[in-house]
Amino acid sequence: MTDAGIIGLRERIGAVLGLDPFAPALEFEGRWRTWGDLETTVESVVREIPDAGARVGVLLRNRPAPVALLLGVFRAGGCVVAIDPQRGVERTRAEIAGLNLAYLAGQSEDLAMLAGPEPRAATWAVDDAGEAVVVRRGSGGGDSSVRAGIAVQMLTSGTTGPPKRIDLSYETLWRVLVGAKHYESNRDAALRLRNGVAVVNSPLVHLGGLFRVLQCVADGRSFALLERFTVRGWVDAVRRHRPATASLVPAALRMVLQADLDREDLSSLRSVVSGTAPLSPDDAEAFRAKYGVPVLTSYAATEFGGGVAGWNLADHERFWDAKRGSVGRAHAGCALRVVDAESGAVRESGAEGLLEVKAAQLGSDAPWMRTNDLARLDDDGFLWILGRADRVILRGGFKVSPETVRAALERHPEVRGAAVVGRPDARLGAVPVAAVELRRQAPRVTEEELLAHASSVLSRYELPAEIRVVAALPRTASAKIDLAAVTALLGGA
Repeated sequence: MTDAGIIGLRERIGAVLGLDPFAPALEFEGRWRTWGDLETTVESVVREIPDAGARVGVLLRNRPAPVALLLGVFRAGGCVVAIDPQRGVERTRAEIAGLNLAYLAGQSEDLAMLAGPEPRAATWAVDDAGEAVVVRRGSGGGDSSVRAGIAVQMLTSGTTGPPKRIDLSYETLWRVLVGAKHYESNRDAALRLRNGVAVVNSPLVHLGGLFRVLQCVADGRSFALLERFTVRGWVDAVRRHRPATASLVPAALRMVLQADLDREDLSSLRSVVSGTAPLSPDDAEAFRAKYGVPVLTSYAATEFGGGVAGWNLADHERFWDAKRGSVGRAHAGCALRVVDAESGAVRESGAEGLLEVKAAQLGSDAPWMRTNDLARLDDDGFLWILGRADRVILRGGFKVSPETVRAALERHPEVRGAAVVGRPDARLGAVPVAAVELRRQAPRVTEEELLAHASSVLSRYELPAEIRVVAALPRTASAKIDLAAVTALLGGA
């Protein structure tokens, strides 16, 4: 491990913040913070970090203060330990206690809410960019170190269980930032402030949101930060700032698709990028038909340090009709292969198996990483994700893919989203059960109607033993469906 990534990211953040302290950098709730405002808070954080490698828990909300705090830790060469304060007070307190931190940073209201009688960690409170941190010394004794070169201990999405932390190095983040230029029409990496305003609506506690902020700062591009995604807030930001591209997770994309928007509202967009969860090709096509904007799906994971495959506009124009449903092709330098689950032998083109990935951002000596994703690759290198191998339901000897059942349920015009899990069954071993969220304006739909509609594309053994209509599907911070919560709701395994 070299220190090139640490030096590159630290120096780039410092250089960009110092270009023009009076220029607008971050818009939040209609008010701009300048690059100088960010620099003031960043440098106050740097003064509190004793040495490179110090672990700092950061309570990450989509607000200006947490943005400045995490930039400050990166500027100092420390390690951001991502903490989601929206998981509930008791869970967050327990999480922080288990992390054994020497330093904890966040907004004063979050720190006060989570504080015990005598905090072990020193706390750094700041409520807005432009303020210096207010330091309260703790009782001491926390673990302040991490192995060399780690930039962030990032939370995974927690789709099927509690979120885990993945160590991502400065070199990985730097490679991702440098590599992202390969996919931009303007690949100029010169040190300067750029025109245009990006819209950041992904949560900072998720890799997608954190990377988007880092990308904007490294590029010297101002951005509008949304505390949470709403159709009204997102469309207002797009209408005012007119970005050329935007990012929408599938749940958010479906909300925009279902909204009664004027096509002109999105006329600046040349594309929408969608990842983190499966997106129906029908939704992608409907979005393009309604708004005239192609949807470029992608495939990424925190374990890979970001994206490893996706569509670009050139591929979309040439191949979409023939390859609809694919998540695109491998990114530059990344390699994909499909292997047999038992033998590990590489499968032939078009055959189903487990996906393995060699991620360029993890370095030239990165190993092949096996996923739990069932996939296939075609002769042109396009990748299809077919579901999760560890979620296959064995119903009386028949294999049922939850993703196949979910997609069938979501074909119903009144269904906004669905989730399918397995429930233990004394006779059959397990049966699929489903939770369904209806469109807001939809009339009540019965379980029998949903089953009848799904039976046109599903075999009898694939039909859910129960379909429960819920007001809203439980979701993680990254807007993925929380399958652990769905399992608890439906009594699954």
